[in-house]
Amino acid sequence: MTASTFKDHFSGHAAAYADARPRYPAALFAWLSTLTPQHHTAWDCGTGNGQAALGLAEHYRQVIATDPSKEQIGNAFQHQRISYRVAPAEAPGLASHSVDLVTVAQAVHWFDRPAFYQQVQAALRPGGAIGVWCYGLCSIAPAIDERLRAFYAGETEPYWPPERALIDQAYRTLAFPFREVKAPAFTMALEWSLPQFLAYLHTWSAVQKFIRQHGRDPVVSFGRELEKIWGDPRTARPVHWPLHMRVGHTTI
Repeated sequence: MTASTFKDHFSGHAAAYADARPRYPAALFAWLSTLTPQHHTAWDCGTGNGQAALGLAEHYRQVIATDPSKEQIGNAFQHQRISYRVAPAEAPGLASHSVDLVTVAQAVHWFDRPAFYQQVQAALRPGGAIGVWCYGLCSIAPAIDERLRAFYAGETEPYWPPERALIDQAYRTLAFPFREVKAPAFTMALEWSLPQFLAYLHTWSAVQKFIRQHGRDPVVSFGRELEKIWGDPRTARPVHWPLHMRVGHTTI
């Protein structure tokens, strides 16, 4: 995938994406940092609004965060150790053997992976590591989860791009040409009110495509249904997303 063939599902709502997406656990980045002998430079590829880059900045002196979307980079979280670049995964412009760790959070399914993996092998220092991860549907409460699965497989299913299948398969079928390391279990967890949860659903690429095609928002009617289950919309409920990871070391 080159810059000209970049499949942009998020630039049109980049500000909302930055506000409404859940944060990755600090323990994830602490563990990833144990995989590399040096902690000079990390490359967060497909950084979006920089959520993973922020976590990496706690452990690496420099984080290079790339994304092909100018809008996402324009809405990214700022940090003195993070350098943002508008660049595709397949042409990041990195020097050979200049990176200790590569991360891809909820994005590698969009890449031209063979071309990206070549860049990773070239960019990593000896002993360097790569970690890619995704998350699918969250879990809140049985009745809410059941209706959410129906919304995902029903109203929004025709509007998901084909790459979404890799997430549905928890990245198990993802080609991964590295010396693989078994990762611990990590889960994103927070507490959201109903309006906060519905704002998150608005960041789904399938919801945005539905709106563009039909001129109406499927989350509005879905939210009215959830009110009957949720109770007081202001009530904060625990929300959990298990992370699905593939982690490995360079083969060079």
